[in-house]
Amino acid sequence: MSTIDEMLSDKNAEYYDWRFGCICYHKTGSGSPLLLIHDLNVCSSSYEWNQIVDQLSKTNTVYTIDLLGCGRSDKPYLTYTNYLYVQLITDFIKHIIGEKTDIIAMGESGSFVLMACANDHSIIDKVLLINPGDLIELSKIPTKRTKLKQHCINMPVVGTFLYNLRFNKRTIEKDLHLNGYYDFKKIDTNTVKTFFEAAHTDNTAGKYLYSSIKSRFTNANVMYSLNRINNSVFIIVGNANPEYALIANQYQNYMPSIEIQEIDHTKRFPHLEDPETFLEQVEILFDINNGEELSTK
Repeated sequence: MSTIDEMLSDKNAEYYDWRFGCICYHKTGSGSPLLLIHDLNVCSSSYEWNQIVDQLSKTNTVYTIDLLGCGRSDKPYLTYTNYLYVQLITDFIKHIIGEKTDIIAMGESGSFVLMACANDHSIIDKVLLINPGDLIELSKIPTKRTKLKQHCINMPVVGTFLYNLRFNKRTIEKDLHLNGYYDFKKIDTNTVKTFFEAAHTDNTAGKYLYSSIKSRFTNANVMYSLNRINNSVFIIVGNANPEYALIANQYQNYMPSIEIQEIDHTKRFPHLEDPETFLEQVEILFDINNGEELSTK
């Protein structure tokens, strides 16, 4: 089993004793605060930022966080909701960062970042979303059918079997090949191992987050928030998947001030697949100019 590799183990990790569980995070660098939030997925963790965090920390105080139910953070048996993560981000900024911060959020996590912006205007400044979730899909609410799906996944034997069937090395690598990367040759063994380990840390407790996602409890109507916020919002998409650009245009329709940038020859993880170009875009969009070049060279 891959967890013996301890890909997620890090002696420099810090922990925030939050009300619903301990949250693992890292703090590096100095300068204005920048919070990096990985995708809301049981395979996700702060590992997603390993290609860019060192460069960003040259100009900013960079915080990377493992969300509740993910990575090295606690994975309690509860229903994970979008508002739970709104509370987590709000409390983390107020109690750990201590000042207004810029945020880079990946995938579905962008939804609760925007909700947090609308809920409290004092905690978040600029926001960069990477391949954010489809607004129509995010607006769908739980139904009796999806709640039944949650119940089945949460079951001790059947649910654990279904979870292991869905999240094993073979299925994770296949998903990275089909959806994660444009150039599958860039997928290394450590990435697959780390994604697998993130899904299986604390045995199969990740299934509680998975069941909440599948049953739509982590969804939220972000369209309402887009009409209420005045933050500077940017979107970066991997243009090898044309759906990401179409989704970004959905956001721009509700908030015309949003700037959209595309990175060629990338899919879901442009910051992993082409960190050089991604950092160049971050430097431009966040107006980072402190005498350091954000370059991985």
